[in-house]
Amino acid sequence: MTTDHPVRMLVTRPEPDAQLTVARLRALDIDSLAAPLLKRTPLSTPLPPPERFAALTLTSTNGLRTLADRGAVDAYRHLPVYAVGTRTAVEAEVLGFPKVFDAGGTLADLAELIIHAGISGQVFHPAGRHRSGDLARSVADHGVVVETVPIYDMVAVDRLPEEVVGELEAGAISAVLFYSNRTAQTFLSCLGDGLTRQMRAGVEMLCLSETVAAPLVAAHCTRISLADQPEDGAMMALALAFAREQNGA
Repeated sequence: MTTDHPVRMLVTRPEPDAQLTVARLRALDIDSLAAPLLKRTPLSTPLPPPERFAALTLTSTNGLRTLADRGAVDAYRHLPVYAVGTRTAVEAEVLGFPKVFDAGGTLADLAELIIHAGISGQVFHPAGRHRSGDLARSVADHGVVVETVPIYDMVAVDRLPEEVVGELEAGAISAVLFYSNRTAQTFLSCLGDGLTRQMRAGVEMLCLSETVAAPLVAAHCTRISLADQPEDGAMMALALAFAREQNGA
């Protein structure tokens, strides 16, 4: 399949990841623009004392970033970290955590890692207010206690930038990248009745996983592609494959 206009992609993830993704796409010679649909807002939730825990678990880099914003990383740095995926694990290493374990990308993978880790004590989970799954419940039947503390919120925007809406309506955006279920929901909510049949059938929705794609499926978007693995490298591979197909490469 070829296209008569250049491939242009829309990145919907929050900052600072949106600009990092745009840079990675441009390094692949893929034109892109960012329209973050969620914004991280720290909460004033009291942090539990670090001596209560035997480990730290992270389902997002945003938990780490919020701890860093609050100047709390040093207090927990002695704890081993169980991270949901590679990007989060790398961020923990950059912040100086000496023992970091990478679960491989999904909440289920993280639960399995924690269950079989032999942790002798409670696990601290600094998390967002909105969560796609319940890690504590997933491991509770195996005798592992995870204390989930919401320390940030991802606040959804209520509209897309006019420039982005105009490009979608004109067919200038070939694909949209989605990294979370809630971002996909927010995208649909922002468009509302403006999500035309042409957009549903003409714009490729590039999704991190089936869970991320679920709202788009329910909205009858017919061009949905999934990354092979729920991690950023697989999303870049998916984007590159789509761009090459569109360009007839």
